Amino acid sequence: MKHTFEQKVYYSDTDAYGVVWHGSYLRWLEMGRVMLCEQMGHNLIDLKNQDIVLPVTNINIKYKMSARLDDDMIIETEISKFNGLSVTFKQTILSKETGKKFIEAEVDVVAISNNGKLYRRMPEILAKTFEESLKCPALV
Repeated sequence: MKHTFEQKVYYSDTDAYGVVWHGSYLRWLEMGRVMLCEQMGHNLIDLKNQDIVLPVTNINIKYKMSARLDDDMIIETEISKFNGLSVTFKQTILSKETGKKFIEAEVDVVAISNNGKLYRRMPEILAKTFEESLKCPALV
């Protein structure tokens, strides 16, 4: 399963050099992960009410090319790995016009309780969905 959405680069997303500030990419990556979870039927507020929070534990980003003011981008998010304890999201931000990649990222997430205790296994409600998404990567 893959989630895709479009985002325009605004002035507030750029730095003093006129390119997208590196932190702006993190916001768009977060949006992609939240939207993918929602597409899979998991609202983050509902999960929190069930004592499940999904913090990021690792981010690996490769910056390929700078996006600039007024660029239209496509953000793609999918699950690339799930080992029962953590899930890895593969994310790409690319130019809508040229298809060239601005960044590639892998983001690892675990499940914890609202008071910060790590779950030894991903809660079943999430584990089932993450496993199923790996079986059907072609769905958009």
